[in-house]
Amino acid sequence: MKQDNLRIHILFLLSFVTSLAWAGKGNGGLIAYPGGKCYMFRITLADKAGTPYTLDKPEQFLSKASIFRRQRQGLKLDSTDLPVTPAYVQRIRKAGGKVVAVSKWNNSVLVRGSDRKALEDLRRLPFVKESRLVFVSPDSLRPLSQRVRYRAGLQVLDSTVHDYYGMGKEQLESLGGRRLHNLGFMGQGMTIAVLDAGFMNVDRLPAFKNVNVCGTRNFVAGYDEDVFREMDHGTKTLSTIAMNQPTVFVGTAPKAGFWLLRTEDYLTESSAEEDFWIAAVEFSDSVGVDVVSSSLGYHGYDDKSTSYHYPDLDGRTAPVSRAASRMAGKGMILVNSAGNDGMGTWKKVNVPADASDILTVGAISPDGVNAAFSSVGPTADGRVKPDVMAYGCPTNVVSGRGYITPDTGTSFACPLVAGMVACLWQALPHKSAKEIIELVRSVGSNLLHPDNIMGYGVPDFWSAYQSATRCTQG
Repeated sequence: MKQDNLRIHILFLLSFVTSLAWAGKGNGGLIAYPGGKCYMFRITLADKAGTPYTLDKPEQFLSKASIFRRQRQGLKLDSTDLPVTPAYVQRIRKAGGKVVAVSKWNNSVLVRGSDRKALEDLRRLPFVKESRLVFVSPDSLRPLSQRVRYRAGLQVLDSTVHDYYGMGKEQLESLGGRRLHNLGFMGQGMTIAVLDAGFMNVDRLPAFKNVNVCGTRNFVAGYDEDVFREMDHGTKTLSTIAMNQPTVFVGTAPKAGFWLLRTEDYLTESSAEEDFWIAAVEFSDSVGVDVVSSSLGYHGYDDKSTSYHYPDLDGRTAPVSRAASRMAGKGMILVNSAGNDGMGTWKKVNVPADASDILTVGAISPDGVNAAFSSVGPTADGRVKPDVMAYGCPTNVVSGRGYITPDTGTSFACPLVAGMVACLWQALPHKSAKEIIELVRSVGSNLLHPDNIMGYGVPDFWSAYQSATRCTQG
């Protein structure tokens, strides 16, 4: 009897363990969405009535660096610079909406919560102009790898280059950067914001010990403030600009200051990420950033009904593109990747790469041929895109594991150009953002015949400097 009971007990345990194993196998290691099941709505406000802020006192909502940047370029503040009316935000919170992103330029707030009906009811508030559902969390998802093991020293997976710039030599020289650096213009005094999905191990990798990090911030709702925990895509993009390890790897603006801003929810794809991106750009403006490097782009979302179509690529339809098109008017230069859809069904640039008054960057191989994956133009309203090209097939980068390795994508062409833009602007501080953008286009290798594959071509930043100083001297 005892033996029979024991046998039954063992069989039960085996069955239980087996069921757990199968459950785990079927689950595939899935986890709940960070912060639990939730919805997000973009609430567009009717006005900024009752705001306590005035254009006469910009120091209340902008840093001294931001104000000076505008004054230097002769730019005036307007109503879009005024913060969203605080009383409206308070009313929304009181009504049950958790505000997770705010845009003063678009006069909107992004709200999050688990009660969909309560969020839907926010549209009845008298100051709400429009309400749109932009995110529904998945029931489960696969977690990202976190904090991968890394090497204490830089490990080169390719052949070493015996030069001051090390593995950054060719990609820098292709843009005419060496001679500009030789004059002392390596980004000193310039501030660059890098927008990405994560900067894994940048805080721990000795390779980044010489990088001047001004600060970090995570704009993705549901996650904590640690931008270094997961995803090394940002680690790689940052490295192309910021690396400052002579004879090993030197980037295009190694002496600039850097804000590391996470705006991408890599686990999902929704238009809420546009709100995160916009919030990061407006934050960049407020702290005095000069150049924004964004290796991000959107067109297809998990909710297909919210995806974009080609007629939307006019720089005005997507909220993220409207914000991007404003940036030069605020005194900042946006450098954005074109996208990697050239070989897919979409083929075109993404948003905000369609924006006006920015530099959209496509990818080339070292022999100057465009990468087949590099997204193409034109925009829906007929503007040339991409604007310029740079090494992206491949680009040497530093990974989250501390390796120098080649990687491909317009994501890595973009920061190469962003770094050189910062150096050129350092050399020509009296130029406005729009003037620098036009100058960069004017020194492209395809200037005489700009098209929607190569844009204006590969820019020569040394020629840009020479051209500008020649005009000044003349």
